[in-house]
Amino acid sequence: MVTRRRRTVRFLFAVGLAVQLLAVEAHGQRKPARTPLAGFDTYVQKAMQDWKVPGLAIAVVHGDSVVLAKGYGVRRLGDPSPVDANTIFAIGSASKAFTGVSVGMLVDEGKLTWDDPVTQHLPYFQMYDPYVTRELRIRDLLTHRSGLRRGDLLWYGTTRSREEIIRGIRNLPPTWSLRTQFGYQNLMFITAGEIVRTASGLSWEDFVKQRIFAPLGMTSTTTSTNALRGFANVASPHATFDHVVQAIPWRNIDNAAPAGSINSNATDMSKWLRFQLDSGRAGGKQLLSRASHREAISPQFIIKDDPFWTQLFGSGNFLTYGFGWAIQDFRGTKWVHHGGNIDGMAALVGFLPNERIGVVILTNLNATEVTIPLMQNVLDRFLGVAPKDYSADLLVKVQSFDAQSVVERQKREAARVPNTRPSLPLEQYAGSYSNEVYGTASVSVEGNHLVVHYDASPTAVGDLMHWHYDTFEAQMRDKMMGKVPVTFTIGPDGKVARMNFDLEGPTEWRRVPPTATPSR
Repeated sequence: MVTRRRRTVRFLFAVGLAVQLLAVEAHGQRKPARTPLAGFDTYVQKAMQDWKVPGLAIAVVHGDSVVLAKGYGVRRLGDPSPVDANTIFAIGSASKAFTGVSVGMLVDEGKLTWDDPVTQHLPYFQMYDPYVTRELRIRDLLTHRSGLRRGDLLWYGTTRSREEIIRGIRNLPPTWSLRTQFGYQNLMFITAGEIVRTASGLSWEDFVKQRIFAPLGMTSTTTSTNALRGFANVASPHATFDHVVQAIPWRNIDNAAPAGSINSNATDMSKWLRFQLDSGRAGGKQLLSRASHREAISPQFIIKDDPFWTQLFGSGNFLTYGFGWAIQDFRGTKWVHHGGNIDGMAALVGFLPNERIGVVILTNLNATEVTIPLMQNVLDRFLGVAPKDYSADLLVKVQSFDAQSVVERQKREAARVPNTRPSLPLEQYAGSYSNEVYGTASVSVEGNHLVVHYDASPTAVGDLMHWHYDTFEAQMRDKMMGKVPVTFTIGPDGKVARMNFDLEGPTEWRRVPPTATPSR
């Protein structure tokens, strides 16, 4: 089982922050070999085997030419249907750059500016702190510097609309002061998508379809899993449970679409790369001004060193964020990229703007980091450098990290106190529990055990297995949610007062008296 920290860091962006900075050749400008991709197929196939990836598609753009668009492996385990360049995958948080471009197009039209207050376009928008509400700008939404840490339970797996999600932000206490710390955020990109709607008169979906997909010729790219019914060539998501890779259902995240809902293939994404490498041009037209394009891929905020990333991936000279892009150095040149993860899919999109080299890698395995070494290997080849075996190096580090996760689980097991009982009969734990941010959760008795249900989500249901004392472990019926600790606190009156339900880190839920109306 992937640890909470690792899952959180990876969700939708994480994989895009890796770097291996090496020495630059001393003599002259580097030139790619005449056949830079010689042997690359073998390298990909070996990496897929090592990382247990069922299927994968890659496109490589050099200048304005697509030099590779190819699939590897299968769309679904147990089905021989092969992946090709037209197989559709989810790109997850690589969608964020589309939202950044959408805002940039509206900046070009004079309908907004990067530094407009958010409340100028969404009067109902509020942060926990009135000062931050007043000061937060559109630029802040796109650069993960709002001071908030995650809050994904407001949207993930829920039936909440975008407006309901945004209205819920006001109850999220800040983790840091405004603009002092990089804190990866999906809620802010959902908010940016709503600003696209209010400024343009089009939904975010219609805007990206009309203003980006159509002129770029991205005819197989969609903004919702609902649209996948019209396509036959679609990859199935996969995840690893108990060391076995299994197919899982697609996750619909329409309510968070501006943060990560786009589905595409290598063919279409190569057109997106050509658009980026040509500074916002497509079909001979400047769709996004050069000024706005330059702003989007320029460092807007510094990402400070994180021991996790240093241990797992190494560090370069700088690591920053633009508008839906991570920006850093690779072999002495500027590297712009963004990863994406949503249930059962992982993607990485990146390019070297100065060398006009672009790569997209789409996979159908949850949270796999194979995208990073494959991209780095391609970049080496086109920079004229002997390609390094990044895959083998990174795999060792990931396996070491996984081993640490096993040790952590063993320590928790060792701390479990055997032969204890809950303080109260099971039916006395049943009832409604309220959290100021996330709404309500309910606990009921089914057969001989308790069941917890996060009421905003039809899928966040867990069967509570007794751990010790008044602590249980929720075995979530949606396996992607894993196993979640649940601890009840008994009040001085001998009744249950609170529940800690750790769906997104420690989260306290207050017991609601039967006659009370829970706060939302």
